[in-house]
Amino acid sequence: MSHTPHELAEEFPEYVETMHRLKTEDAHFARLFEEYHDINRAVHRAETNVEPTDDAHENELRKQRMALKDQLYAMLAKG
Repeated sequence: MSHTPHELAEEFPEYVETMHRLKTEDAHFARLFEEYHDINRAVHRAETNVEPTDDAHENELRKQRMALKDQLYAMLAKG
């Protein structure tokens, strides 16, 4: 299995413990967290041609991933 880039634990290593806590304590965070990972994996599959897609769809997935990452970071920074 190949390595999937942009995993949140690698993007924000200083917040790994906070991520684990929020996933269990905050249902909204947990939902966004799972949505981020689903989209991140879809981007990775598109980039590696495991599931080829057109450029417009791939770019839309990247925009969704970035928006989710921004929301998650804001929640992590608040703790």
